[in-house]
Parts: sequence; C-alpha cells; structure tokens
Amino acid sequence: MLFDHFDLVSALATLAACVVSMALLLAVSQQLWQLRWTSTRDKNCKLPMPKGSMGFPIIGETCHWLFQVFAKVFSHEALESYLPKIRQVIQESLRVWSSNPEPINVYRESQRLSFTMAIRVLLGFRVADEELRHLFSTFQEFVDNIFSLPLDLPFSGLRKGVRARDTLQKGIEKAIREKPLCSMGKDYSDALDILLESAKENGTELSMQELKEATLELIFASFATTASASTSLIMQLLRHPSVLEKLREELRTRGILHNGCLCEGDLGLDTIISLKYLDCVIKEVLRLFSPVSGGYRTALQTFELDGVQIPKGWSVMYSIRDTHDTSSVFKDVDAFDPDRFSQERCEDKEGRFHYLPFGGGIRTCLGKQLANVFLRILAIELASMSRFELASRSFPRVITVPVVHPVDGLKVKFYGLDSNQNEIPSDLLADIKTEELLGAPV
Repeated sequence: MLFDHFDLVSALATLAACVVSMALLLAVSQQLWQLRWTSTRDKNCKLPMPKGSMGFPIIGETCHWLFQVFAKVFSHEALESYLPKIRQVIQESLRVWSSNPEPINVYRESQRLSFTMAIRVLLGFRVADEELRHLFSTFQEFVDNIFSLPLDLPFSGLRKGVRARDTLQKGIEKAIREKPLCSMGKDYSDALDILLESAKENGTELSMQELKEATLELIFASFATTASASTSLIMQLLRHPSVLEKLREELRTRGILHNGCLCEGDLGLDTIISLKYLDCVIKEVLRLFSPVSGGYRTALQTFELDGVQIPKGWSVMYSIRDTHDTSSVFKDVDAFDPDRFSQERCEDKEGRFHYLPFGGGIRTCLGKQLANVFLRILAIELASMSRFELASRSFPRVITVPVVHPVDGLKVKFYGLDSNQNEIPSDLLADIKTEELLGAPV
C-alpha cells in the first residue's frame, strides 16, 4: 500500500512538473520572439514593435503603408521581373554544387542560395563574390545567436549576435550607398527600389538606419524558411525517384524539357504556375515539412474555442505542423503523396484551415508567392540539369528547431548533365565562371 501511495505521489509530481514545463515553454518562447526584436535591433530604429506578429516590423499595425509596399514587392508583375534573375542564381548554385568533387551539405548550401537570392535579386545589390561570402558568414553568426538570452557578457550569444548585426549593417549601408551607381541597365525594380519610391509617394523619408533595418528583416524573412523548404524538396526527390521522373514527364509533355534541354522561351511565370504536378509536389513537401512549426497571435477579443474561453489580450500559439498531422481531410498523413493535391482528389479543398504552410488570415506570409516560385524553379532546374544521389548510408533524421532540417544537413553528391543527359566532368563545370551566368545586371 505504501508503495502504491508513493507511485501515486510520484505520478502527480511528474504531471505537475510537465504542466509547469509546458507553461514555462510557452512563456519563454513568446519572450524569445520579443528578444529577437529588442536584443538585435539598433536603438535608433523608429519602426515599432508590432502586436501579435512575431516581431516583424514590416507588418506592424502602425505601418500599413509598408504592408502595401511589400504587397507590391511580391505582386505577380514583380515576380515576373525577378524570374530570370532567380533562375540565374539557382543555375549558378547547381553548377557550383555539381563542380564539387565531394558531396555537399544541402542545408548549408541552400542557406547560401537563399541568401544570395535575397541579396542579388530581391534587394538588387551588386556585391563581389568575396564580399558576399563574408556577408553570408556574418549573417550565419547573426542567425545562430538571434534567440540568445539577454546576457550582455563577453563571448555571450547576445554579444556575438549584436556584433554580427553591426557588421551586417555596415555592409548593407555600403551596398545601399553604392546601389545607384550599380543600377545602370537594370531592367526591373527590386524590393528596395519599391520601398524608396513608395516612401516618397507617401510623403515619408526613411533614414539610412530604417532602410538597413527593413533590408535586414527582408533577408531574415526569406532566409531560413526558404533554405529549409529547398532542402526538404531535394530530400523528397531523392527518396521518391518516381516523383522526379513524373515531374520530368510533365516538363516533356508541356514542351519545356526537350532532348534534355530546357526551352528558355517557354518558361514564363504563367507557365510555371500552370504546371499541375509540380504544384502538387511543392504543396506536399510543405505539408509534410512545413519550415515553421507555428506562430503567435494576440486575442483581440474574448472568444471560446472547444469550450475553453480565451480572454482578450492573451497570446495564442497555433501549430502548423500539428494541424497538418491531425487534419481529417488528409488520408495516410505520413505518406509523401503529391497526388493528394491533384484535381481528382483535392484533399486540401475541404475546409479553410486544414492546410496552412504559410499561416492563415490577414497575417499570412507576405512572401509566400515568391517562396512558391523559387521552389518551383529549383525543382525544374533539378529535374533538367542535375543528377544527384545520397552520399550517406541512410537518410538522416529530421529535426524541427529552429526550422525543419536534416540533422546532418543532408549530404548529397551532384552531377551536372549536358543536353544528352550525360554527366559533365566536375573539372569542366568548375571552369565556367559565375560572371558568364550573372553577367546581366542584377
């Protein structure tokens, strides 16, 4: 009897500890989002801390015009103008991956690819390769320490993060000041152009500090999540070669892939969006491997959910991953099955919020269309100009913090392909210089 009583007390103590741990986890998680803002932003920045929007100033309640600005940045017209530049950056990255005689760390290189796309395409900065590598490594240090505890001590994560932020902002300021000199012959308006133009139209003049902050936020927003999704896409194409072959067949059927070569003239934005099976593949990757686990919102009024009252002003966390895993509309939820999104099955059409890789409501991700276009182009280029194979004995375990990624980064060996789908020796690929692909103004 004494033993049973001890077990009961132990079980109750364990349960209480779990409840307290969950409460602390939620509280700390919310505080970390705020620390991301307060610990790494410059004190001179005037952009306000928004409510319930995970700390991103560009979508704050008092910055409605900025919301409209970035709606222009990710509009259909803007995406159409970015398309050739995005393809150039992806093609060059795949060429570099294929020229490496050793397997690459896909997650790490996808981060580099996302960063390059943000710098050279989205922001239109013309920076030398060496400077770009330095900015990337500095940004990595910034991201690695962005959720540090607010302990401003030597060698602390906070001190490293702030130091990296300051170095980044110096590099960004240099690029902003040099931007007018590098825009000769440029054939599209990038995010920074649109921001500056819209500020003038709004009668607002942004300081250099505010420009640097907005630029850093744009890079941050397009960095980790895009790299995570790109890595998941490559891993699933490796796991399911039949899906890759079916994707190639769609490209051949539509006349986009002919005799092993992409038909450049047929690859406009409308054509890319119209590829049905490609759309299914991207959707299924994002369903199974949503880069972000969820988000926070603030209750604007008291409401009731499943018999539980949520008071006004409370912070509410929603889970994207759990929503996808438990939704009743998806059959065999653990299986990678792009056809679940086909016109014949349309499993995602039953209800509004069963599928939300980019969040939902008015605070859905502003850059979701750019992310979708980026992933589609990456898949098309992978299907047409590369052969790739897993370089480890088995597929790595996937972890979800801070975003979804393989525990070892995913080691993969890439091989370039010529027009006859024959492998190009890596030493020949290495001789092709970046400037040949990125010679057009970006």
